Amino acid sequence: MNNRILNIIILVISVIGLFFMVRIMMEGSDVVKESAELQASIVDPFITFANVVLIITAVITVIWSIINLFKNPKTLKTTLIGVAVFVVLFLIAYFTASDAIPLDVFGDPMVLKDMNSKVLSPEEAASTMKNVTALINFTGILGAIGIGLVGWGFINSLVKK
Repeated sequence: MNNRILNIIILVISVIGLFFMVRIMMEGSDVVKESAELQASIVDPFITFANVVLIITAVITVIWSIINLFKNPKTLKTTLIGVAVFVVLFLIAYFTASDAIPLDVFGDPMVLKDMNSKVLSPEEAASTMKNVTALINFTGILGAIGIGLVGWGFINSLVKK
């Protein structure tokens, strides 16, 4: 029964997507690119539909994963240990990150701006640099662990043969 419901949902989403695709193809992609009101009447509803499907899919996926975690205590324990390891690694990356503002070619502190081109105060710039450096460090730590595990697996496969 669940499979039948899922197939019906997939069919409905596919038919709606096909409807939007046919509407765009009937108008012609060049015409749609040039006309803002045509984009608003054809492309915007398609984008809204895609966003709604994406959000619903993400919510269902997260809820289903959480439900299955609580159904299997062993998996829940493993997941919590994994999350704790990630938190510890991130904290290590954060506390080892520098908040120094980068210098330009003349040795003067660079002027940092936000997305609206507003100049950041020295405190805001230092906080931003701390966060960025922490994320770069975190990526480096995870990359090093990944490369190490790949190497370990390679060595293990050589030893087993």
